Amino acid sequence: MSSSGPSSRDDGPVPPSPRFVEHIQDVDIVDDHTQTRATPVVESPPITPRSLTFSIPANPFSPPASVLNFGEQTPTVTPGAHNESHYPFPDTRSRSGLTSVATSYAELPRVSSSIYSSSRPTTASTTTTDSAQGSTRHLSSRLREAFAAPSVRPLTIHSALAPSKPKRDRPKSTLLTTPPQKPWITSRDPYSRIAYFITYGMIFVGVVISGVKCFLDYRNVQILSGPLCMVLDEDFSSGNGIFGENGTFLREVDMSGFGNGEFEMTTASENNSFVENGFLYILPTLTSDSIPMSEILDGYVYNITGCTYNITQGVAYTDSSTNAGASLNETGIGSSTFDAAAYYTACSAVSNSTAGTIINPVQSARLSTRATASMKYGRVEVVAKIPTGDWMWPAIWMLPVDNAYGAWPLSVTTFVGEIDIMEARGNGPSYPYQGTNYVRGSLNWGPLTWLNEVFRTYGWWPLKRGSYDQGFHTYALEWTEKFIRIYVDSRLHHMMDLEIKESFWDRGEFPAVVQNGSEVVALQNPWVNGTNAAPFDQRFYLILDVGIGGTNGWFPDDPDKPWLDGSKTAMRDFYLAQDKWYPTWPTNPQDRAFVIDSVKMYESC
Repeated sequence: MSSSGPSSRDDGPVPPSPRFVEHIQDVDIVDDHTQTRATPVVESPPITPRSLTFSIPANPFSPPASVLNFGEQTPTVTPGAHNESHYPFPDTRSRSGLTSVATSYAELPRVSSSIYSSSRPTTASTTTTDSAQGSTRHLSSRLREAFAAPSVRPLTIHSALAPSKPKRDRPKSTLLTTPPQKPWITSRDPYSRIAYFITYGMIFVGVVISGVKCFLDYRNVQILSGPLCMVLDEDFSSGNGIFGENGTFLREVDMSGFGNGEFEMTTASENNSFVENGFLYILPTLTSDSIPMSEILDGYVYNITGCTYNITQGVAYTDSSTNAGASLNETGIGSSTFDAAAYYTACSAVSNSTAGTIINPVQSARLSTRATASMKYGRVEVVAKIPTGDWMWPAIWMLPVDNAYGAWPLSVTTFVGEIDIMEARGNGPSYPYQGTNYVRGSLNWGPLTWLNEVFRTYGWWPLKRGSYDQGFHTYALEWTEKFIRIYVDSRLHHMMDLEIKESFWDRGEFPAVVQNGSEVVALQNPWVNGTNAAPFDQRFYLILDVGIGGTNGWFPDDPDKPWLDGSKTAMRDFYLAQDKWYPTWPTNPQDRAFVIDSVKMYESC
């Protein structure tokens, strides 16, 4: 091969001249065979039209190609075509040398990835010229060799969409293929007209009967007839004239338990009954506030101050002469007979741990109008709020002034009547035997004290929302010779509505003879000389009080009850359980006390 002439090697057919030629600076290459400079002219093969070009803009920070002239150096490895392994792009044609080398990657024309499928021609104009032969070769042919398309890889498509639910076959239509049969359109059932008449006829009869019953009930409702005269009207706007001598209310001072085995003592202390802010308060307190607990339980004699036994049970109790009180009537205000045992029970107590007796552990109050106001037939209204606290027993009730049919509660032979306008228990609504959400009204009557027929004449009214200790309610009595009605707030809320059509002796269906233990008693009608309303045909006075506990069954025996009614140490057992029941008593007097807003008594006149 001559260094100055054209190459004697057959390079194959000469391709046509390229339309676009790219120029690159020549670089001296040393031929390994001739040791002479050879600047061959390589013409660019035809360019396949492409839609996009992989053109790379010139790098402004790269030096010009003339600066990178390697002179007469012999490269050990020729980039691209001169690698023996032809990696990564094999060359099928032998080369004698490299015409030009790009000085930097940035100076190569940038070819788009779409060049392999586009028909747009390149816009590069740089060419390379052989100084010896004068031939020119387009650089794009070299680029196609260096950036040949890799082998085609199978296309994998990853879908981010959730797999669709398989379609279910739609059920077959259930529509009728033939019109339904409606025989009642063409022909009527002969019994349908009768059915209509019966249905609407019964509705009409029901409406008529309901209307007639409402009318008859309205017409037959027992109401007070005739004028009513005011006996007592007290709103407690002032504390003057409420207590003391000639006061409206008498504070009954007693420790006897009032025939019910109650655990409180009633006092005349301002701590237990007082008027404040237009209200009357009856407030229970602990006896241990004034007496040490050790003395309450053992070795102490307590004489209550101001005992009223001489007023309530007899004014002549100090005179042992049988003639001293002969002129006095047997009334609730005074008695000609002195009962020493009853007096000591009412006015004193002895604590003895051996006998199991203690001093009454609670102090409360019992207020009555026995000396100031009484009535026979009429109306009573008391607006009050009951207290809350376990084993409290608030009550609004009435007793006869005169013992025309026997004394109560001390008499053991005859039984006087009692009207309970309101009785309640201070235990909360969860108490299983009617707590503060219930109030009761009843009549107590019978020929003997232990033969009480109260179960025949009683009732209650529950408060469905809340309880009676949360607000004031009106407790009323309507009383005539023909009926006795007890209700709260409205006649519709009557606890008891009793029509008197027969005598109480007949109502009780008492036997001729009863046996009390070993004693056989022949019963006689104690109200034989009275009316059908006897024993409720006498003058009665009003009592307001708060009792505590008792052994008469008002609080039924229960595992949660700290005492048993039949126990001789019931009061002591109650007191020893103070840590259980006393926390239920509110510290606020407004909640612990029986609060009375007003008292009104009207008598038929």
